Amino acid sequence: MDKINILIIEDTLEDAMILQEVLEENNYNVVGIANTYQEALSLFYELTIDIVIIDVFLDGNPDGITFAETISIVPNALKPFVFLTSSKDRQIFERAKLTKPFSFLLKPFNELEVLYAIEMAVEKFYDQSNVFVSEHQDTVISDNYLFIKKKNALNKVKVNDIIYIEVEDRYCSIITEKEKFVIQISLGKINELLCSKTFVQTHRKYIVNIKAIEKIILEDNLLILKGNNQVTFSGKYKEIIKTFTILK
Repeated sequence: MDKINILIIEDTLEDAMILQEVLEENNYNVVGIANTYQEALSLFYELTIDIVIIDVFLDGNPDGITFAETISIVPNALKPFVFLTSSKDRQIFERAKLTKPFSFLLKPFNELEVLYAIEMAVEKFYDQSNVFVSEHQDTVISDNYLFIKKKNALNKVKVNDIIYIEVEDRYCSIITEKEKFVIQISLGKINELLCSKTFVQTHRKYIVNIKAIEKIILEDNLLILKGNNQVTFSGKYKEIIKTFTILK
């Protein structure tokens, strides 16, 4: 499991330090702090970033908005971003709104507002609304990662690290080589969100990462997976299993 990487764009050192402390205390990873537009762009393209928190005004100019406008028009570069400001200027707000921010924070901010803003940004960016509404562990699924909520923070799990998924009632157990995560989502929903070329349902209870299959025992309806994990497949899915090409 990885921490979510956050870039802070803030020219007030005190605010940047408070924000960094809040994020790191809640298990987020602050990969950089930029205080100018140019520095922000350099760090954005240089580092691995999941979310950006942007102060609207940098050195008295609305360069935070300019930064958001810039990353919004570059193909495949956009990341979820949250605006942070103490400005009450309506025109500035309208310009900022045009960049379609994923959340908006007013200074002075508090810890819960920051954490909720991050959750909202991830949900909106990946178009999966109202996922983090309960106290249970929940998840947003992108092409490359699962963003799983634990307590007040989100954590990243690489989709490619998933070996298989098992369903019990309304909950799914996500099994990786190192960890197990229990999330509140139906098997049908998670099957819909995962890539069908990589993940295949083999049983009413199981979805399997094809790349994790090491051996197929047809007579026993058994799949041997990476890490010595084993799952069964039902007769309904037997013909699909026979089409797999497994080189192990």
